[in-house]
Amino acid sequence: MDEALLRQLIDDVRTGALPADDAVRRLRRLPFADLGFARVDHHRSLRQGMAEVVYGPGKMPEQAVAIVRELLDQPGGPVLLTRASAEQAAAALSFNPGGERYGATVVWRPAAPRSERVVLAAAGTADLPVADECGVVLAAHGLAPQRLNDVGVAGLHRILSEADSLADAEAVVVVAGMEGALASVVGGLTAAPVVAVPTSAGYGSSLEGVTPLLAMLSSCAAGVTVVGVDNGFGAACAVLRLLKTRDRVASPAEVVADV
Repeated sequence: MDEALLRQLIDDVRTGALPADDAVRRLRRLPFADLGFARVDHHRSLRQGMAEVVYGPGKMPEQAVAIVRELLDQPGGPVLLTRASAEQAAAALSFNPGGERYGATVVWRPAAPRSERVVLAAAGTADLPVADECGVVLAAHGLAPQRLNDVGVAGLHRILSEADSLADAEAVVVVAGMEGALASVVGGLTAAPVVAVPTSAGYGSSLEGVTPLLAMLSSCAAGVTVVGVDNGFGAACAVLRLLKTRDRVASPAEVVADV
């Protein structure tokens, strides 16, 4: 249940298109549905603008199936199962048809396409699984990120050749392991918000992602946002929040209302 659907529900009751008892029945499942092993948060879209996502690790396949089904039973936006095992994904798709699997992420009910320009840059091929997770989550919410693969600083000319794309972007995600230097380079080339994702790829003292994490947190490019190691999902959510906040601030209706 998101804001648009709630408004539609209220309008339908007001016009008589929906009986009040039916509206009460739908609202009874807000703010959550108790499945015994999980309390599915149907109110999250109203609070955050994004529905609850089903995180696969630690769940039995039947639990993943039940949570996905509960989310799909309510009208709304995309439903995602992330970091899913093959068994979880197969069970969830079998009992909840209509979804698509992209690696370890399964998507149902993807959002309509959006026009915002998002760039998703991966330093090396070893960083692609994390970048792919980010890309799938963005695509599920209607964004079509421009992918820049294998543009790490060991060959600096590769990212410099994409300077125009970075300058035109409305948000940029940088995925990098090793020493994580790509985030600082990109942060110095664009005015767009930059979300940096350290990965666990790297030799020697990369410390399974700790070194790029600390490097990104210490970036001399002011304002770079950093998520946790290998957290492509979190980077996508950060971009979606940034774009939503920007759209709300820029809304002409709200400007008029303030005046």
